[in-house]
Amino acid sequence: MLNIKLMSIAALTTVLAACGGHGDDKLADRVENAADVRATVMEAKADAINARAEDVREVGERRANAIDAADVNAASMTEEQRDKIVANEAPAVK
Repeated sequence: MLNIKLMSIAALTTVLAACGGHGDDKLADRVENAADVRATVMEAKADAINARAEDVREVGERRANAIDAADVNAASMTEEQRDKIVANEAPAVK
């Protein structure tokens, strides 16, 4: 009888030790959930940045096509004028 009680206590102690019993499971879950939320926010920001980057590429392509279509005489421009067009600080075609 004593052996059964001791074995039961040992088994119960093992189960409680495995569960933690100190609230660490809840803390671990909170840490994991908080990290997941931060990662989701980062992914959303990355998606937004990727969309903006694609918009920039499209604008650059349209501006380049406009320059080609207008047959702009880039040789007659100053370096400063060309740099402003490249930096999107001046219209590609007037």
